[in-house]
Amino acid sequence: MPKKPVKSTLPDTKAKKAGSKTAAKPKAKPKARAAATHPPVPPLNPAAPNAQVLDRLWSTILARKSADPLVSHSARLLSRGINKVAQKFGEEAVECLIEAISGNREALIAESADVLYHLLVMWVAAGLRPEDVWLELQRREGISGIAEKASRPMLLSIAETRKIP
Repeated sequence: MPKKPVKSTLPDTKAKKAGSKTAAKPKAKPKARAAATHPPVPPLNPAAPNAQVLDRLWSTILARKSADPLVSHSARLLSRGINKVAQKFGEEAVECLIEAISGNREALIAESADVLYHLLVMWVAAGLRPEDVWLELQRREGISGIAEKASRPMLLSIAETRKIP
């Protein structure tokens, strides 16, 4: 019994020549993305720990700046310089992203704490104080994020940047 030819579902790989009599198919319009669904977020609990823990942690990191790098993780990070501190912050941020995308709530909480810790280490390494950032957040409070971003002056970076291939 002869076999029936199988119709390929793969696209034609032959290149179309300019002026070809074959009409190109119109491109399909991109589909609109569905709205993301998020789990409900409960209101803040006034009795729960609050952001003051960040101020205390910053003070601890600052105090450990002069500690022995063999006994203090903060001292070890700070002794390596701002470039390594920033790199470590970036690594922790990526780990946090991975946990957020995977939906692993407990790991996201742990990685978020790591990100905040390493952010504070970076502030210490850069000579920033928490109130510098709190004042900027306060300045932005009540302003649309879109409007605030549009109002920023265009800054040109003096530092060379390299994209990871």
